[in-house]
Amino acid sequence: MAAMATVPSYTPSLWVRMCHALPRLDLTMTMRDNLFIPDSWEYQQTLLVLSSLSAIALVLSLLVIISFLIHYCCCRRGDRSEGSEEEEEDEEGSTGHGYGGKKGRGICCVTWVSVAAVTLCCVAIGVGFYGNGEANDGIYQLTSSLLTANYTLASIDLLVSDTISGLQQSIAGPLTTMEELFTGSKPYLVSTRNCRRLSENVVSLLTSLTMARSSDGGAWNSSNNSGDPPIAALTPVPPSMAPTVAPVGGVMPSPFSPGWAANTLMVNEDYRWLSYVLLLLLDLLVCLFILLGLAKQARWLLILMTVLAWLALFLSWGSLGLETATVVSVSDFCTDPNTFVLNSTHFNSGTSSDVLDYYLTCSRRMNSPFQQLLTQSQRALSSIHTHLSSLDRNALPQVPKAEKSLREVQQILNATEGNFHQLVALLHCRGLNKDYIDSLKGLCSDGMEGLLYLSLYSFLSALAFTAILCSLPGAWRSFPSDSEEYEDSDSESEDPFTSHQDSKRFLQWQPWL
Repeated sequence: MAAMATVPSYTPSLWVRMCHALPRLDLTMTMRDNLFIPDSWEYQQTLLVLSSLSAIALVLSLLVIISFLIHYCCCRRGDRSEGSEEEEEDEEGSTGHGYGGKKGRGICCVTWVSVAAVTLCCVAIGVGFYGNGEANDGIYQLTSSLLTANYTLASIDLLVSDTISGLQQSIAGPLTTMEELFTGSKPYLVSTRNCRRLSENVVSLLTSLTMARSSDGGAWNSSNNSGDPPIAALTPVPPSMAPTVAPVGGVMPSPFSPGWAANTLMVNEDYRWLSYVLLLLLDLLVCLFILLGLAKQARWLLILMTVLAWLALFLSWGSLGLETATVVSVSDFCTDPNTFVLNSTHFNSGTSSDVLDYYLTCSRRMNSPFQQLLTQSQRALSSIHTHLSSLDRNALPQVPKAEKSLREVQQILNATEGNFHQLVALLHCRGLNKDYIDSLKGLCSDGMEGLLYLSLYSFLSALAFTAILCSLPGAWRSFPSDSEEYEDSDSESEDPFTSHQDSKRFLQWQPWL
């Protein structure tokens, strides 16, 4: 019993606390608090400043790449004007299409730098795939918990509406008939009217439940006593098919709807996951074709991959900026989510803070805000049952015509008591609090970890593509062109004694032959 009474707890992880502790500056370079207030312009400024760090890093990458290209062009011109004799000696000492001396060493260095950068990019891609999967798992757990909570709320609405409609049906039908039949017997008439009065009290008490939702997502409370509550849209369905009403314009409904939030998150997560998969595949294809171009010495392929590497560089730094802002905002929310939920108008509109605090904390020291309401309803139903039992024993022998109406009222009362017991169980904080804790774990544990891995992927891939863009131009410009290969083949074909002279020179260096 003690184990079942234990309420699951949530504790922010180390990564959440570290990201939450980052200093915050606005656009005027003034320190700001790190409280999660997404609607505040000051808080949005701090996120913009953190995102702008990736833009600064992009500018630095561009400066490094441009400086390498300028240095390469200047050094190449110097080599052409001053190193012609060294190149001739290198060509005399080399055979076939190989490279010797400084030129060969330069090509080898540039090639290995490109290979190392491509290897780093492949490592970053692996990290990105893992982070994308972790983030997707976290969002899936979050949406699953929200759908389960939405199913619980829909079930509460259904039980309340069924109970109210059943009692109203008994008031309008069999109880009215019994009053007409018991007109000549005052004690039985008083008992029947007491059943009517108690049924009306239960209807009034259940209508005042602020947890109930209407079909448009709004809460209907005790002020909605005129007319029946909406019942058509309150049919419960499995969590995966829970009713989700998308408001016009995509604006968050007030009060907050878990079904709407889950539906919106699932749609956005599908687009996010697919976007990252396409970005990772682009990086992977660029890396593979760069290796193929270096192996085949295909200049046109490396030129094409250089253009795509520029695109990948901008996308990597841009995604890093978005991930930085997302990681920081998620860490701010996950540090103290209860405070944000209690203070947000999207959550507390139509629902008292006591009700929210009860379901968010689910402390055993707190009493349910519905305790008094449920107790009064239970006593009223018990009193109705007592009056009906008395009428069954005393009134039916004298007025047999009232048996059918009395049996209908008893049947409705039995169904109402069954619904009421289920309602008491669903209104307990354990179920909704568990969904709340599971959603926090999905967002703040797996989701946060996935975002951090995606940030690492973006950073490593940006560094890798910076190194690739610094080294690739030197690699493909050092490859022999088609005209040079054609001239070499013509010169070898015109001199039939080249191979004989080479073999003779080789024999002179082998005295033992």
